[in-house]
Amino acid sequence: ALRKPAPRCALFGVLTTWNSPAMLRAARSVGKRLAVLQQQPLHNLAPRAAYSSAAEAPPAPETIEVFVNDEPVNVAKGATVLQACDASGVDIPRFCYHQRLSIAGNCRMCLVEVEKGPPKPVASCAMPAMPGMRIKTNSEMAKKAREGVMEFLLMNHPLDCPICDQGGECDLQDQSLHFGSDRGRFTETKRSVEDKNVGPLVKMVMTRCIHCTRCVRFATEVAGVQDLGVTGRGRDSEIGTYVEKLMESELSGNVVDLCPVGALTSKPYAFTARSWELKTTESIDVLDALGASINIDTRGTEVMRITPRLNEDVNEEWIGDKSRFAYDALKRQRLAKPMMKIEGKLQEVSWMDALNAIQEKFETTQGSAIKAIAGRLADAESMIVLKDLLNNLGSDNTAFEGELGSSVNADIRSAYLLNTGIANVEDADAILLVGTNPRYEAPLLNLRIRRAAAAGAPVASVGPALDVNYDCEELGTGLDVLAKLAAGKHPFASTLAQASRPVILVSYESLKRPDGASILNALNQIVAKADAVGDDWNGFSVLHECAARVAALDIGFVPGVQTAPAKLVYLLGADDTVEGEIPDDAFVIYQGHHGDRGAQRADIVLPGAAYTEKAATYVNTEGRVQRTMAAAPTKGDAREDWVIVRAIAEVLGVRLPYTTTEGVKERLMQMSPSFGGDDSRPESSLGVDLVSGGDLSGLSKEPLKHAIKNFYMTDSISRASATMAKCVAVRNARAPARAAMTAEERAKLQKLLNSARKDRIKESATQMKL
Repeated sequence: ALRKPAPRCALFGVLTTWNSPAMLRAARSVGKRLAVLQQQPLHNLAPRAAYSSAAEAPPAPETIEVFVNDEPVNVAKGATVLQACDASGVDIPRFCYHQRLSIAGNCRMCLVEVEKGPPKPVASCAMPAMPGMRIKTNSEMAKKAREGVMEFLLMNHPLDCPICDQGGECDLQDQSLHFGSDRGRFTETKRSVEDKNVGPLVKMVMTRCIHCTRCVRFATEVAGVQDLGVTGRGRDSEIGTYVEKLMESELSGNVVDLCPVGALTSKPYAFTARSWELKTTESIDVLDALGASINIDTRGTEVMRITPRLNEDVNEEWIGDKSRFAYDALKRQRLAKPMMKIEGKLQEVSWMDALNAIQEKFETTQGSAIKAIAGRLADAESMIVLKDLLNNLGSDNTAFEGELGSSVNADIRSAYLLNTGIANVEDADAILLVGTNPRYEAPLLNLRIRRAAAAGAPVASVGPALDVNYDCEELGTGLDVLAKLAAGKHPFASTLAQASRPVILVSYESLKRPDGASILNALNQIVAKADAVGDDWNGFSVLHECAARVAALDIGFVPGVQTAPAKLVYLLGADDTVEGEIPDDAFVIYQGHHGDRGAQRADIVLPGAAYTEKAATYVNTEGRVQRTMAAAPTKGDAREDWVIVRAIAEVLGVRLPYTTTEGVKERLMQMSPSFGGDDSRPESSLGVDLVSGGDLSGLSKEPLKHAIKNFYMTDSISRASATMAKCVAVRNARAPARAAMTAEERAKLQKLLNSARKDRIKESATQMKL
């Protein structure tokens, strides 16, 4: 073709030579068109109008009809050829394409043939579907193209399948079987790449990498960190961290699920099990207040790994690193047998001996001197049974750990819920954070806030400085800022007032302070001035940091009237009590699954079940009722928590009106009708308990504090995890270098980081829209 003086170009339909000015101008035009298309959101990609000298054509319909293997299918205007094939039920192989990431078009595995289109296979992930387009997915051209692409991918891929942790669930294995050839022609030496060390969670064997860049796009677009990237060109291309460093995202483990080959695998799971050996149980995560949907994979009696489960309303298909990797604690420091303190030391005893000792202690203690404290991992069933037991004994002294008093009205459910809804936070056009650090308290909610910020929503924070992956204006740490916002005298107050969907997100940690009532009054006034509560939008949201508190508020497991000092304290998994909650001379009974702080303080220890070992009810921070499922048996002589409390009631002669799990659930519904729902968020149009002209004189000068300082260790399970301990050790190893800086150097570094973060946000805004 190059020898011919004037060939006809099939793409542009003009007579030209390959190096003519006309050809170069046409190529530049197409290049500009492609650049514009890449900058537009997917839903804005419309088919190009036909060239005509007539009047402007009528607007295109919302859907278009295409033909996949001669079968008609209607798809949304702007959909890609790959999406059209998926809609028709035709499976198109792909490695680089992912529905939640921007389109890269790297792997070329999704090649299909388009009739009367380009004279070569097209990448279906990047080609917009046109009206009337006829797509062939099984033609000889498409098959031969896929075989060629697969041959190139396998050219440098090592024969690691027998020792690769991805074996049995590897996309490369499956697609090479179905779409590859039966032989390869490459006989040269395979390429090898040095493995990278990015911390104790993700194992990188980069010789297996096929450069799909899913991990790079996830880190940049979803996690919001510039940790991974591509260096080198051609055969020397590598994916890594540029310089050896940690992946500093709390969501880094999700790259394990995204990687289609064995290049990125779970380091704690390495060489422990194969996928066909595992039994999968659908459950929820309870290590934070969001209740992410998870799959628990077990082999025999042991939990081998935890992976995310699709739930668009809560976690989409991601989970945090703590939820994913802390499972190793389920076999460490476990309480397997009842114990009593004999001669100053805890010693193992039988269940009968422990129950007899408890009976003797209860019978010698007045009901008003009995106190129960629930912990952050307690389920709703055990809390309601324990509350009924204490009420029958004449005690109303119940409390949640870490709370000496709270100003939240437990009778108004919308006063302590994330009323906006987890999924709706990303639709906000202005966000005010009060005393909360969503990066540590709820990493998956932080993703939603980042999307809102990328869409242009201003985000501001009242409280300690935040290290987040979006632009956040620091308003100050003192409550005087909150008072100015309530009075409408702060510049950000006008921002909230101008917003149509503002969100005021406050941590429950801020509301349980001694001046929590005044803080709530200030929030009332901010909500009223911003008009944040309406018929179709509720912008007042409370973020909890633990899984059990919302259920405790729903059933009324809150402090009652204490007429006498507590002489007997029952700890229901409470390991994070504060000074003053437990009197020094009190007799302590601890019920839980790990030998943590509560067990060290106890006189009697009763072994309970972890969340992977029982079917139990939890309520997440937005009021969604969720249920765990038993994936593994309990350890040793441990029993389900509500069963233990029910047995104590029998020993004491207290007749509770239920003996089965169904009976306990009916009792829960009697206490709160919300427990009748299953994985559904309640619709709430009420705001906070609005108080006209609330008094702000009680605001103290003590600055706000965050509930969580160490993301990796927040409860008895994560504190017992060796993997989480490694994460803490690696993070702390970097602390001395920063601590050695002067204040001026730290300020200069922070200013540089903030500037770089803003630049990254601008660069990735378009990709986030895609």
